[in-house]
Parts: sequence; C-alpha cells; structure tokens
Amino acid sequence: MARLNLWRWAVLACAGLYFLVPLAASVIFTVDVPGQGVTFDAYSQIVSTAGFGSSLVLSLELAAATIVLVLLLMVPALVALRLGAPRLRPAVEVICSLPLVVPPIAFVAGISTVLKWGPEYLSRTPLFQTFVAIQNPDFPFVLVLAYVVMALPFVYRALDAGLRAIDVRTLVEAARSCGANWVQALLQAVLPNLRGALLNASFLTLALVLGEFTVAQLLGFTPFAVWIYSVGGSQAQLSVAVSVLSLLVTWALLLSLAVFGGRSRTAAKG
Repeated sequence: MARLNLWRWAVLACAGLYFLVPLAASVIFTVDVPGQGVTFDAYSQIVSTAGFGSSLVLSLELAAATIVLVLLLMVPALVALRLGAPRLRPAVEVICSLPLVVPPIAFVAGISTVLKWGPEYLSRTPLFQTFVAIQNPDFPFVLVLAYVVMALPFVYRALDAGLRAIDVRTLVEAARSCGANWVQALLQAVLPNLRGALLNASFLTLALVLGEFTVAQLLGFTPFAVWIYSVGGSQAQLSVAVSVLSLLVTWALLLSLAVFGGRSRTAAKG
C-alpha cells in the first residue's frame, strides 16, 4: 500500500512539474525585464491595450451562444435517444466524434467554400441576407455554428456520462404519471439530475471557444485567441502575460466547477 502511494505521489509530482514549469517560465518572462529588474507593466497594460475588451467580450458572447445552442441540441436528442432508440446510440456516438477526426483546416475550408458559394448563387433569394447576417463582424454567428460542431464530442461525452448515472426512464415516467407533459418532465425531472453533466459540458465548451484560433483566424474574425496572436507579433511580453492570465482564469473556473459540483452532490445526498 505504501509503495502504491509512493507511485501516486511520483506521478502527481511529474504532472505538476509538466504544467507548472512552463507556466513559471512564462511568468518570469513577463515580469523580468532586462535592465529594469522585476516589473508588472505587462500585466498592468493588458486592460488598456486596444482590442482587449472588445475581443474578450466577443469571445464570451460566442461562448454563451454556443453553450446554449449545443445544449438545446444535445440534451433533448440524447434523452430521446435513451428513451426511444437506444440501438442508435453507436451511430450517434460516431457522428458526434467526427469533429475529432476532421482537421480544423479542412473544416474551415469547407465553411469558407459554402460562404463564398452562397452569395454567388443565392443573391436573388431571401437566403442571401442570411449569409450576410451570419458573417456580421460584431457577432459572427457562423463561428457559433462552427463551435457547436467542434464541441459535439465533448458535450456528448459529458452528457452521456450524466445520463448513464441516472434512471431517465423512471424519472420521465414518474413525471408523466403526475400529469407533466414531455417538456415539463425534461425540465423538472431530468435536468435537475444532470446539473453536474451540464456544468461539465458548459465548461468544456467555454474552454474550447476561448482557446479556439484556427477557424476564427482563417474566417477573418478577431475573438480573444486571435487578438492574443496579433498582439504577440509586436508585444511579446504582453501576449504571454495575457496567455498566463487566461490560463489562470480557466483554472479558476475549473476549480469553481469542481467545488460547485461537489456541493451539489453533497446537498443531493443530504
């Protein structure tokens, strides 16, 4: 038993070094200025740098829209799949896993082709305005659609694990026997028992949107990840400082999620 604990601590120490050493090196690079010593100017300049606020707000808006849309799509679909067509689960799992197989470059190339093809062939139809609207730089809804597809593997795994942990059929039948319709059964009986899975899916989607670069860059939009890259071309220390700050915020969200999920489970047991 002591030997097993020793191996656990060894693995934990290696994992900690793997993550903390690059982070420490990045922090040192941002605060150690040759000839000036230790200074935190790189961090104090973040808020005042042009584009920081707008790009961060845009990424948060895209993340919120993506989370809402992907949950509205996946939660009813997986509940219906578990209740009415469990044999289709392998096919749905393969479909939801496809974004992991398709390279982002190929994915964005297909999106670009459709966006170029639409206005050319649909200019005399009402759909032309749709193609224009989803590419509005103030809120590019086309990125939301792309992020929903990219988030499918993570959201599917999180929700599927949550649904496996509860008896969906019994919950729905109990709600229906009390006079609830299908929507009420889903909202009042199933969703409260999926709180942890919903939080996990939301966090994974948030992390994906905040860190995604390829699709947004190639489509010509400037969310937070693209802004960090553009700043890094002329202000390396500032770019690394923003990256460190965003990483710390992501870790804080993860810890908050773990604490909140633990409290929810404790309250449910009580």
